Amino acid sequence: MIGNPVADRGQAAGISAAVGAMLRWFGRRHGFDVFDMTGISYQDSLDNARRQLGSYDALIVVGGDGMVNLGVNAVGSCGIPLGIVAVGSGNDFARGLRLPVGHPAESVRGIVGGLVCATSLEVDLGRVRFHTSAADTSKAGSASRPIRRCIRESASSPFHVEDCADAYSTVRSREGFPRPGDRYFAGMLSCGIDASINDRANHSALPNGALRYVAAVARELLHLRQYGYHVSLELPDGRLEDRDIATPLLTVANSRHIGDGIAISPYSRFDDGLLDLIWVKHMPSVVECVHAITLAYRGQTMKSALFGWRRVRRVDITRANIGARPPMLMMDGEYAGDLPVRVDAIGRVLRLLVPPAVARRGLLRDDADIDRRVREDVRG
Repeated sequence: MIGNPVADRGQAAGISAAVGAMLRWFGRRHGFDVFDMTGISYQDSLDNARRQLGSYDALIVVGGDGMVNLGVNAVGSCGIPLGIVAVGSGNDFARGLRLPVGHPAESVRGIVGGLVCATSLEVDLGRVRFHTSAADTSKAGSASRPIRRCIRESASSPFHVEDCADAYSTVRSREGFPRPGDRYFAGMLSCGIDASINDRANHSALPNGALRYVAAVARELLHLRQYGYHVSLELPDGRLEDRDIATPLLTVANSRHIGDGIAISPYSRFDDGLLDLIWVKHMPSVVECVHAITLAYRGQTMKSALFGWRRVRRVDITRANIGARPPMLMMDGEYAGDLPVRVDAIGRVLRLLVPPAVARRGLLRDDADIDRRVREDVRG
């Protein structure tokens, strides 16, 4: 397991300790061991998880979307399942999947059910490839050590992991396995005001996660500007599309929520092998902003004609010669780097620990409901 002891001004350390104690209690009953790989920073914890990849059969992260981001960059595409105890200031990925939020005991029971019964869901991730050295110079950093492991799965022990020091090239050739400098995201790649809001919320002194995001939204709206992007899209049917966009907001979404419950991408599905590109089509008025935010909190963002939307397999984003220079990108609330980037949808590459009942039900296949909402929202 990995926690975030510095989150919430150090109070998260107590939650991580309690989660560890619960897991160890269940471990004594069901025959598994628990050890803590929490480091002194995000990068240190990520390095620990990667360096010890052959020594554990599942990874459990305790915290918010930033800890989920750490988890998917440690084990995404490797076959090792991830368990999420969602107790952070923002828990948008867990919320979108209807996992328990803010209830560590309930989260632990579900994770243990998945461990004991070897049950999981397979969900998509977004993969970001930086065309420059931005990934190496970002605040979060990138992988510093190659993962020299291969994954062996069998019917009797589907979560078993075996060291295989000479098979790095074989594992790396698997679809979706990141190259050095690549990064995964579970929820959102934020490229405009959405990144600025996240940055401001991360540094807020307010005690509650929702309040931090509301205050950050209000503050950033006072300094609204249009950023310049050139996007090259590969659509689901294989068609290519290029356009320049001058917009305050540009988001590549795998999940539905951002900012502790704002449904910025309500049509997103977790297992369709696609991402959703969301942007604001023109500089909005104050009235349009208020209306759009109200709809977003109701899960009806796309009823506003203010937003553009494309479902994509891939998108290349570069700086355009229009608008202001975009801010630093953020992935799941973590600092990522700068443009240009290539973003790919990697289908069903993350194994997520869930209890057997949830695994049998699978992801809520609400395609018909989403299609109905698309028509009602006049999206064609």
